[in-house]
Amino acid sequence: MSGPEVSTAQPPLVSGAEVEAAAGLLVDVVRHTPLWHSRGLADRVGGPVWLKCENLQRTGSFKIRGAYTRIARLTDAERARGVVAASAGNHAQGVALAARLLGCSATVFMPESAPLPKVEATRSYGAEVRLGGPTLTEALVAAAEHAERTGSVFIHPFEHADVIAGQGTVGLEVLDQCPDVATVVVCAGGGGLVSGVAAAVKARRPDVRVVAVQAEMAAALPGSLAEGRPVALPAMATMADGIAVAAPGDLTLAHVRGLVDEVRTVSEEDLSRALLFCLERAKLVVEPAGVAAVAAVLADPEAFAPPVVAVVSGGNIDPVLLLKVVQHGMAAAGRYLSLRLQVPDRPGSLAGVLAELAAVGANVLEVEHERTGSGLHVGEVEIFVVLETRGPDHAAEVVAALTRAGYSVTPE
Repeated sequence: MSGPEVSTAQPPLVSGAEVEAAAGLLVDVVRHTPLWHSRGLADRVGGPVWLKCENLQRTGSFKIRGAYTRIARLTDAERARGVVAASAGNHAQGVALAARLLGCSATVFMPESAPLPKVEATRSYGAEVRLGGPTLTEALVAAAEHAERTGSVFIHPFEHADVIAGQGTVGLEVLDQCPDVATVVVCAGGGGLVSGVAAAVKARRPDVRVVAVQAEMAAALPGSLAEGRPVALPAMATMADGIAVAAPGDLTLAHVRGLVDEVRTVSEEDLSRALLFCLERAKLVVEPAGVAAVAAVLADPEAFAPPVVAVVSGGNIDPVLLLKVVQHGMAAAGRYLSLRLQVPDRPGSLAGVLAELAAVGANVLEVEHERTGSGLHVGEVEIFVVLETRGPDHAAEVVAALTRAGYSVTPE
């Protein structure tokens, strides 16, 4: 018995001319964001690597490009009815600012898990914010119902040609700023940004390789491409809330299938390591979703032919999450070391351990005693320490020094 037929019909793709037209609309509205060279990435790749800094865009991400393009192309009558959107944060801010600039009201539905700074920023741009549902999926449903009930125009975060064309202006700037680019790396959630960038880049330079990057815990594109239709993930679990989208749309999937050369995924460790890299080496404040392209290059630098442009798509990160991700990134980079040591239970034992750690240059962050563990002998105590090191080589040096001093050391 043959399997179910998959439709081969494909919606029309956004053209290079449509992206150029969107760029005309956005003159004096969006910032021409800088392209910064990253020597740290270039050394790994073996050629120039540039960061396209959309985290420095108005509202802190690329989303203003697509939102403004979409709302600007509404009729006066449509804008008079107001617009409605659903977003975890960046699209919300883009819609809110675009609506204010164009003189129409905006209502934005955000999931209950949306970071507080993104919620407050959306309100500050003049939108009415309504929280509801655990994920963006529920927020999208609520926004669509609101549009049906009130007559407001629903501004989808990615599944519309005008939105894709607006996001594609990032690609035009990349080509202007780096004419010899060979590889463009772009994060992907629903796929609006990578669809637009691919449409712009392939229209002018079909030889340029375009790579989409998803968080592996929220990667809907691989399964959807395999099935030939959008397939929703049953669950997602990633710190990269900006690209945590359960399924692409028919339109964005068609663009990815037709224009994107490769889809890659990155782990949570890759994301946190890349965020720390951007903070320390590029002096850029970024959010986990915004740093996915950098994470892919860091994780497998030989896979990207230079010159490479990695799009840093957003910088709207909750300070509390930033602290957690930096700590996670330091652990992933071998900068944190957790150890358990068995030592004699007598005065001076802890001081001896601390002296050894000081001698080898390890910074003690936490220390705990355990005297009642089932694995301990009578007269023995277990010491648990969390250390800050200079990296994996230094961490190995710390363990070796403690072992030479006669301690039984167990890394956590």
